[in-house]
Amino acid sequence: MSTGISTKQRLEGRTLWVPRMTYVGARLFSAVFRSIGVDARPCPESDHRTLELGGLYTSGEECYPGKITIGDFLRVMDDDDFDPKRTAFFMPTAEGPCRFGQYAPYLEHVLRERGFAEIPVVSPTSKDSYDGFGQAMVRSLWRGLIAGDILRKMLLKTRPYETQAGAADAAFQRGIERVEQVLEHPSLGAKDRMAELVEALKEAREYFHAVPARYVRHKPLIGVVGEIFCRLNTFSNYDAVRKIEAHGGECWISDIGEWVWYTNWSQKCTLKRHGKGFSAKMLGALIKNKVQRLDEEKLLAPFRDDFVGYEEPHDVYHEVLQPAWPYLPADGALGEMVLSVGKSLFLYRKGADGIVDISPFSCMNGIVTESVYHDVSADHENIPIRNFYFDATSSNMARDLDIFMELADTYRGRKTHRRAYPAFFEA
Repeated sequence: MSTGISTKQRLEGRTLWVPRMTYVGARLFSAVFRSIGVDARPCPESDHRTLELGGLYTSGEECYPGKITIGDFLRVMDDDDFDPKRTAFFMPTAEGPCRFGQYAPYLEHVLRERGFAEIPVVSPTSKDSYDGFGQAMVRSLWRGLIAGDILRKMLLKTRPYETQAGAADAAFQRGIERVEQVLEHPSLGAKDRMAELVEALKEAREYFHAVPARYVRHKPLIGVVGEIFCRLNTFSNYDAVRKIEAHGGECWISDIGEWVWYTNWSQKCTLKRHGKGFSAKMLGALIKNKVQRLDEEKLLAPFRDDFVGYEEPHDVYHEVLQPAWPYLPADGALGEMVLSVGKSLFLYRKGADGIVDISPFSCMNGIVTESVYHDVSADHENIPIRNFYFDATSSNMARDLDIFMELADTYRGRKTHRRAYPAFFEA
């Protein structure tokens, strides 16, 4: 959408609605937009009306997350206070085979069909590693993304061990609110905002430390990979992580940050392929990558002791993409499928007891990964790997989760890659 008008100008006087690919991500992204004067809000929590409205404008050929995002935006439009002149929608896009690349164009089609073509759709793309915003904005969004990933990670490593039900979720909410305060502040420079953000995350860390909990070492650790929206959006996956926790497991879910590292790597590959390996664009990509890495390290620093054994890949190429090459080479298979297979191998090396791949029904990424997981498992001590698919009416998880968790518990007793634990876990 290159109109010669800045994003902020196009959104002046409008509310920008952000889809809940993740709950924490939508809240923190909205806070970043508010810091530049844009009234941004997460879409309302999805419900049955989401599916009803989404179903009116989808044929069933689209993937389930497409139906949910369209439905959530239509719920905004069906509200009594809806005003097209005061509304805008945020819908990123991506390259590669995933149907996610069609979400934004199809949303624009629906808006035109309903007579609201004037409603802006803000749609940064993975083609340029989401460089469509100004540098300061991109940096703030990146910091919000990483902060959200950290808070979610703290939640998932705390909640399975809490002895007071709901305490970890309450700490999570308090942490989000504290980080929001920093991200939405309109007058903080980059340096001061980072310092305040680190302090906010330190406070959030203490919220989680205050959760009454007993950290034992016998819970199976389940890696959760798959299609990015469906694995992270609790409505679309029927709260799959909580179901695994109810079966006695702990989840390590692939975060959003890994997708950005992947698109950064892909951007550099594309530049080289087009003969721009030594160019101003390549220099810009390298500098951006370096700055993002430094920001990530600063935000993670307070959690060094908490994340012993939970460290994310530092180099997405060498630790995720390269190990997956014999199964899905990243120069031919694009998008989430290579990340899912590569992250499964990474989690195997970290001592995970099983891998769950969560995808929408008929998702190409899920279908492709399922075709190679048998070989991946056979080559890695037969670690249990299971694809679970979701749509508006059903999932195979309810049928198969009991068996999968039994397999994971059995594998835990015979695996050779043992987990590392933070010091506060019981010996």
